[in-house]
Amino acid sequence: MSDKDTLVQRCGGSCELCGANTPLEIYPLPDSPNQQEVEMMLCSTCLTQLSPGTELDSNHWRCLNESMWSTVPAVQVLAWRLLKRLSNETWAQDLLDMLYLDEEMQAWAEAGASNDDDAVVHRDCNGAVLQAGDSVVIIKDLNVKGTSFVAKRGTAVRNIALTDNPEHIEGRVNGTRIVILTCFVKKS
Repeated sequence: MSDKDTLVQRCGGSCELCGANTPLEIYPLPDSPNQQEVEMMLCSTCLTQLSPGTELDSNHWRCLNESMWSTVPAVQVLAWRLLKRLSNETWAQDLLDMLYLDEEMQAWAEAGASNDDDAVVHRDCNGAVLQAGDSVVIIKDLNVKGTSFVAKRGTAVRNIALTDNPEHIEGRVNGTRIVILTCFVKKS
């Protein structure tokens, strides 16, 4: 039996990530420390999503809820890497918190996790990407917790700072440094 026949038999003719019964192709897991069972069978949709530079469709990857429990180590590692990339989604972070990998597999998963994929992207209310040092305008009157003032709509906030949370930025309003939700600002 060839490698492909063995893999097709193992996966039962279904994509090992999403379970699709469409034509499958062999996918070798990159950054693997050993060559044992690093290949899996994936559908064209999953392969397209895994292409470098492709933005992940979070709705497609909800299938990881099942595939993360695979008995195939390479599938578990790839599921962990994908969930890590999607960890700004609440459902993905919940799955990532549930997924247990032993020390060796955890090291394998982390070795292939790209720093670019872990970068937090901050977006304003219109979807524009925010960078540190940008200026934004507040689009709604905001009560500032712990103070007696309101950050008024139309207030310009210059030289913003980014946080680890993609939904928060920091800036000075009325001389006070505050955290502002990105859904209440637009880039100017």
